[in-house]
Amino acid sequence: MRVELPGIAFWRHDLGNCLQSAVGSILQFDGLDPLEFLGSSWNFEYTINDVRREEYYFPCWRDSIVASMAPHYRVSSTWHTPKDAAHGWEQVRAVVAGGRPVAVAVDNYYLPFRPAYRDVHTNHLVVVFGFDDQRGTVAVIDAVPPRFRGEIAIRQLTMARDSSNPVSHERDMFFTAQPIANRWLEIAAVGPHPAIDEDRLCAVLTANVAAYEGALDGGERFSGLPGLRRFMAEAASRLAGRDPAVVDEVFVVAGVALAVAGLHGDFLTGVARRLSLPLLAAIARDVDRIAHHWSAVRIIVGAGRDDPATAGRSLARRSSLLLADQARVLERMKQTIVDCAAHSAHSAHSAHSAHSAHSAHSAHSPVCLPTPTGEGKT
Repeated sequence: MRVELPGIAFWRHDLGNCLQSAVGSILQFDGLDPLEFLGSSWNFEYTINDVRREEYYFPCWRDSIVASMAPHYRVSSTWHTPKDAAHGWEQVRAVVAGGRPVAVAVDNYYLPFRPAYRDVHTNHLVVVFGFDDQRGTVAVIDAVPPRFRGEIAIRQLTMARDSSNPVSHERDMFFTAQPIANRWLEIAAVGPHPAIDEDRLCAVLTANVAAYEGALDGGERFSGLPGLRRFMAEAASRLAGRDPAVVDEVFVVAGVALAVAGLHGDFLTGVARRLSLPLLAAIARDVDRIAHHWSAVRIIVGAGRDDPATAGRSLARRSSLLLADQARVLERMKQTIVDCAAHSAHSAHSAHSAHSAHSAHSAHSPVCLPTPTGEGKT
């Protein structure tokens, strides 16, 4: 049997990782706009000890990982963990044969199209969209540079999916020591999905700002702006105190925050251009600055293993800038929500007034209806 699903294309955001790319390709396959789905939400969520050494880590604060990535839409996902490699391929093959692409976790060490091939172990995510039983091949797509779309041997994919992802040398950093376990991700989007107009934009911004108020923050859960303040303060303190776990933890969590901010900035830019909202375009640039801060955070902690005390001070300084800009952009968003609501109310009032005037005019004007044959003649 041979299957190759049509309509599979690359999708990638420059500040995202393999998770956003894989989910984006599947959303695109369903005829949906990945930037709108993945970029409309903006928040900070993290629970202590939740982080995993995976490039595709994302804090699961809703029912599923993709629902957490796109909370403003009806979309869900399920992580499947098969009992072994054979069962894992049987599951993936059945779903693809049924017409759906799936994302599969892999170790780049075994994939001939990845730069880490036979060199570095690391978690990664690619999309499977076809197979050829007779030739023993599988069709995969990976938008992460150097991007690849084509066939590899099923045995190569099996080794990549069944890998223990071990730490072999000092260059196996950040995304190792986490077995791949043949996991695969099933994604489903349920429509219809409302278009982004001013009312929808207002609702999205309102939800994002409300989430940043941090009503759920406290204890082991870091949520919203209050949670972000606590997380960054503790991270700087732990780094200065030479906590060995803080480097990997902050590097991975900051990667999520970087991707979320980058996507949201571009989402706002696109909406601002389409709806002719210059103030929103300015806010989008402010969000881009937040992404810049998160990029700096990753660099600081990533290079902080040898001199954690200095890195801790650098992280504290960068945190101050990040938090100040974060608070500032949230205040600007609040004002945009007020303006947006006022504009919608004004538009609704104008429409109602126009309708009332039209109705009054019609009540005192002749109704232009066809004259029945033989009637109305003088």
